[in-house]
Amino acid sequence: MEHFTLNHHGKGEEGEEEEEVDETLPLGLRREAIPRHVAVIMDGNRRWARSRDLHVRSGYEAGARSLRTIVELCCKWGIKVLSVFAFSSDNWFRPKVEVELLMSLFERGMQEDTGIFLRENIRISVIGDLAKLPEALQELILNLEETTKNNTHFQLIVAVSYSGQYDVVQACQRLALKAKHGLVEPGDIDTSLIEQELETNCSEFPHPDLLIRTSGEFRISNFMLWQLAYTELFFAQSLWPDFGEAEFLKALLAFQQRQRRYGG
Repeated sequence: MEHFTLNHHGKGEEGEEEEEVDETLPLGLRREAIPRHVAVIMDGNRRWARSRDLHVRSGYEAGARSLRTIVELCCKWGIKVLSVFAFSSDNWFRPKVEVELLMSLFERGMQEDTGIFLRENIRISVIGDLAKLPEALQELILNLEETTKNNTHFQLIVAVSYSGQYDVVQACQRLALKAKHGLVEPGDIDTSLIEQELETNCSEFPHPDLLIRTSGEFRISNFMLWQLAYTELFFAQSLWPDFGEAEFLKALLAFQQRQRRYGG
């Protein structure tokens, strides 16, 4: 990744203000309408590999490269939070060999990118039922979260062993325990208290403005069910490893053309 800086705007020769052109953004993208939080369901890695007669590992590795590209673009274009659905609770039912492969790729990727996270002032948060992960990976995640917790330029939230239903259930369990110990009255439980217990409370912007799903599928697959209540949805035909700058720009331009009403 490169270091990203905003260009300065000066005055013309006659002392008049020049029209501001934000050269850090692609043509047509408006700075004031950039989503603060983008969520992505990264679908299509296995299909990408099979369509090329490659091992499934090649698909996941290509998907990791696409993720790095999107993280770089988020940092460059001013998006503050990116949440990615990396491994769902249902993925544990995949073949053991594939699950072990994914765990090893997660571990390697975090180790290799730690320097980038520190240099680019990126905070890493991992949400999900992490107790199910290998102990070495759990320790790596905890260390990475602690090391980057004060980084402020950008936040990458990685959902691993996660589902939207799991998140709501664990929030309810936490509140039930607090009620049991007299820390909260059941009648006082409202949306605000529930949101405080959701795992996305790790972010200043817990609700995605835009959800992107790749691979031509039209469903949210149990991802952030509570947080997506008023999120704009964009479904891309590209398989995740083919999702790059052009496709991301198309999604952002579509988002900026919409009128968000929040039920009003």
